[in-house]
Amino acid sequence: MGLKYVAAYLMSVLAGNDSPSAADIQKILESVESEYDEGIASKLVSELEGKTVHEVIAEGKEKLKGFGGGGGGGGFAAGGGGGGGAAAAGDAPAAEAKKEAVVEEEEE
Repeated sequence: MGLKYVAAYLMSVLAGNDSPSAADIQKILESVESEYDEGIASKLVSELEGKTVHEVIAEGKEKLKGFGGGGGGGGFAAGGGGGGGAAAAGDAPAAEAKKEAVVEEEEE
């Protein structure tokens, strides 16, 4: 199922239609010259029949809690910091030398 059908359904709900039909989805999709498949729209409407969008979203959030989340790069933080700090410290004298060269040029 394409997200455009779900997006059209949600837009209809946001517009105040608590129970959009396949025809409502068709009207939205055709207004932006998008292709429309009656079977996909009808399946979406039948699966969401009798449910509110808020209930469906709440159920989905509960299901996603099991997947965890976050940055996912926790193993890299401990080992990566030492090398970067040494490189930055090594660049400091070079930066100071550039500043001195600029000051000397300005004086002449």
